[in-house]
Amino acid sequence: MTTARLDGTRLAGTQLDGQVAWITGAGSGIGEAAALALAEAGATVYLSGRRAEALDTVASRIRDAGGQALVALLDVADKAAVREVADAIVQAQGRIDILVNSAGLNVPNRSWETVDTDGWDQVIQVDLDGAFYCTHAVLPAMRKAGGGLVINVSSWAGRYDVRLTGPAYNAAKHAMLAMNASLNLEEGQHGIRACAICPGEVNTAILDRRPVPVTAEDRARMLQSEDLGATIRFVATMPAHVCLNEILISPTWNRLNIV
Repeated sequence: MTTARLDGTRLAGTQLDGQVAWITGAGSGIGEAAALALAEAGATVYLSGRRAEALDTVASRIRDAGGQALVALLDVADKAAVREVADAIVQAQGRIDILVNSAGLNVPNRSWETVDTDGWDQVIQVDLDGAFYCTHAVLPAMRKAGGGLVINVSSWAGRYDVRLTGPAYNAAKHAMLAMNASLNLEEGQHGIRACAICPGEVNTAILDRRPVPVTAEDRARMLQSEDLGATIRFVATMPAHVCLNEILISPTWNRLNIV
């Protein structure tokens, strides 16, 4: 079939036609961009997040462009709810081919001097535990199908030591890389691939929680969410025998090298 692009033109190819993708954090930012890009490539996308209105808006954009999108409201820190959503997708579609772990947050009080235990817990529970819960929930269906793809949205702060993002976020994103590597070590024999994408600064709503406000000029020079959507689509459309273990991507103007 031919799918409408979000810019109104027509897309001839449907590289992911027949595949089912589940995207967390899909109401905004990188998750939203991933959902739009994967739907444009032909996948049926399930959008998860905590804000129903934002998810419905993204789903409407996809449907209006000729794609297929469904909403599954979810707090990824709730392990029981994660299992329920995963099981519901498998029951409805018979499969989950792609999982994009994009749900993430940071807290304004993030340095060692200002972070508290509640802030630490909040970051770890969403950014790390949530990614583990979702991955753990989809693996049985992927093993049964003989393959699948997990895309973990980590960070430049997961690969390098960055002061700006704070100990909780850094720990979560470093751990996500270790989790991603262990998936490839153990699950490759079942045809399951994992890719950790490690972006530098991206112009998304998470910047609104920075202790020091980010200027519009600085935001314009960062990676944009659409850049990450295109990257995620690239990973998802690689042949099944190809595993992109990790992608490190930054804006050309990369403040994290100096901040």
